[in-house]
Amino acid sequence: MSVVADVISALLARGLTIAVAESLTGGLLVADLISVPGASAVVRGGVVAYATDLKASLLGVDAALLAASGPIHPDVARQLADGVRTRLAADIGISTTGVAGPDPQDGHAPGEVWLGFAIGGDVSAVGLSLGGDRDAIRRETVSESLSRLRLLLPE
Repeated sequence: MSVVADVISALLARGLTIAVAESLTGGLLVADLISVPGASAVVRGGVVAYATDLKASLLGVDAALLAASGPIHPDVARQLADGVRTRLAADIGISTTGVAGPDPQDGHAPGEVWLGFAIGGDVSAVGLSLGGDRDAIRRETVSESLSRLRLLLPE
């Protein structure tokens, strides 16, 4: 079974729903989730907040944090995950933010990625340093998001 199918199966078995906030992955993560038959029972939806201002206005990321640190920051990833979980009324929120490249952004190198996870009262962020071209970084971000989510799901 693929990781994405395993995640959907685990969510179904636990009666949990998920919502996704994406920046650098631009919808790839939620597309992967809904590629699995039966996903509609657990996937509430996804928000692609590619522009920095949308992270604040749509998902509640602290505008002062964004102004001070920019969108590539562990606290931004956490707030994105928690914001999408709250706004889409899901049990779990997951987020992706970072630089896919090819050029650096705001002093951050391509491949610097932050994943956010909001599961119950636990909100966390995981940093990644990925290599490859733009497409490889985006695809690896999706893969890592799903793999790490599967490990974090309550038993």
